[in-house]
Amino acid sequence: MAILVIAEHDNKQLKTGTTNTIAAATKLGADVSVLVAGHQCADAAAAAAKVPGVTKVLVADAAHYAVPIAENMSALVVSIADKFTHILAPATGFGKNFMPRVAALLDVAQISDIVGIESVDTFVRPIYAGNVLATVQSKDKIKVITVRITGFDPAEGAGSAATENVAAVADSGLTQFKGQEVTKSARPELTAARVIVSGGRGMGNGENFKLLEALADKLGAAVGASRAAVDSGFVTNDYQVGQTGKIVAPELYIAVGISGAIQHLAGMKDSKVIVAINKDAEAPIFSVANYWLVDDLFKAVPEMTAAL
Repeated sequence: MAILVIAEHDNKQLKTGTTNTIAAATKLGADVSVLVAGHQCADAAAAAAKVPGVTKVLVADAAHYAVPIAENMSALVVSIADKFTHILAPATGFGKNFMPRVAALLDVAQISDIVGIESVDTFVRPIYAGNVLATVQSKDKIKVITVRITGFDPAEGAGSAATENVAAVADSGLTQFKGQEVTKSARPELTAARVIVSGGRGMGNGENFKLLEALADKLGAAVGASRAAVDSGFVTNDYQVGQTGKIVAPELYIAVGISGAIQHLAGMKDSKVIVAINKDAEAPIFSVANYWLVDDLFKAVPEMTAAL
């Protein structure tokens, strides 16, 4: 079995999720290659070579890979696909952008968002907002897979893989990158945070999120939100945790004023420890919480912050 993992990176460092995807790949076989496609991406390639379980790093360095445009990434992956039985990428915005195109060009079915591996052709993935786990088997010659990064612990340790250059495929010219707006924050990024404090509709308004920010600062935590809070305009959608937001699995998740709609639970119920604060004793969030407090959040949160 020859397995290929597509690395998500910023040309300097590997992004959160790549090492989780590599960990998943090692469950399929020992021959794991990592493709680093970028521009002036030697540092990212060196980081990939140090991940345990990686046997080879393939580097495609060209100006049109500086940003992972779907048309260019998929053409590159397809150009080397016949050497591999499995192609994996993290089920982040990165992987979701180009992996369906890879599957279509190879004329195979994509296996999306896997959280478990039963064998080399059988995988477990959540459906119905995570309420059901489906076991799926693929008979395709090449299996194109996206990995839910919260389903696998990151590969840890030290490795020393060989590095090899691969030929870049010509720029398709179909899409042009114009720019991006990146949210800057002193707090950890949601998907990488060890602790997350999230607020829901119960916060009342965006101004009240300052209560959560004060608590998060004490804990070194990221701040998240439910879709209801985002749709109400309390915070921007880069805060959103849930099925249509970011999937997270921190060591500690504190849900404040969140009722626990199924779509939100799908995005955070794999957290190691869940703490819920809600004045409604029947709130669905309590069904997944390890600890809960039935209280007015505007009293409880400042008390927690003061105690910390």
